[in-house]
Amino acid sequence: MGGDLAPHAPIAGALLALRELAPDHSIILVGRTAAIQTELDRLAAQDRMTFDSLATRISIVEAPDVIEMRDRPTAAIRGKPHSSMVVGLKLHASEKADAFVSAGNTGAQMASSVFLLKLHHGLTRPAIAAMIPTLKQPVVLVDAGANVDCSAEELVQFARLGSVYAEDILGRPEPSIGLLSNGEESEKGNAAVKEAHKLLAAAGLNFIGNVEGRDILTAGSTRGSLDVVVCDGFVGNVLLKFYESVPELIFSMLAAGGIKQEVIAQIFRGFDYSDYGGAPLLGVKGVSIISHGSSSPRAVKNAIQVAVRAVESRMNDHIGRRLGHAAVTSA
Repeated sequence: MGGDLAPHAPIAGALLALRELAPDHSIILVGRTAAIQTELDRLAAQDRMTFDSLATRISIVEAPDVIEMRDRPTAAIRGKPHSSMVVGLKLHASEKADAFVSAGNTGAQMASSVFLLKLHHGLTRPAIAAMIPTLKQPVVLVDAGANVDCSAEELVQFARLGSVYAEDILGRPEPSIGLLSNGEESEKGNAAVKEAHKLLAAAGLNFIGNVEGRDILTAGSTRGSLDVVVCDGFVGNVLLKFYESVPELIFSMLAAGGIKQEVIAQIFRGFDYSDYGGAPLLGVKGVSIISHGSSSPRAVKNAIQVAVRAVESRMNDHIGRRLGHAAVTSA
């Protein structure tokens, strides 16, 4: 029931995902049963044959409450315990579902995920990992908005989480880690960034040093590869929101210059956030995928695909091992 386009986008996205997933995969739709069934019936009428072939892989779990986008995060647990978000995460926590995907209230999903799924040992906070398209290959941005203020130690934790994500989901062995700062020199940045630079240099990761904003879009091509960019959630969210607005601006400028829309669309292919669908909340003991509030059915479908890859790669177990190894090493 979450998201600006609910319940249509989540339900239509679920059906799109089932068309591409293996036959043994199924999806639980959590929310107000009557509203879900009405939307399913509407979509079924458009393509009865396809819907009938997927219907046995869909189930509905009733959740009468809805967390609105304007609700405070604490409302998820205290005020609306029977919301689709809380009920869905409880299904995941009780191993009745392998992952949870939502386009609803991000703060509520983070708070509920931490409360119900718990954090891995050794972590103080979770982090959102967002994909940034570049000229070479997508780069993982972590944290993309979960934590406004972070310590140097937490930035190192984010680097470890992002490294595992790049390995398991993007297939990047020994991913290179860059620390976002206002200059390449180790002495640049605020106090937390300067201290994090020292800690990362000794963390046993493939740390390439500080990177500037201009290094991201080129995926570090001027300094070698770049797979993961680490920053606090305030900077990361500002960067992500700014980045999302750039393609639309350039698209409008090119269209005003007489360039055909088909040509422009081809140029910007791969720069649409819906291509990546959702961002995992890394650090919780489970798979909680946070999707954009305005996610289209295609974006929801791709978010579900991200969840499947995270489950099948056993990314959560990998994170636990990586953090455990880091704890032993530091001890």
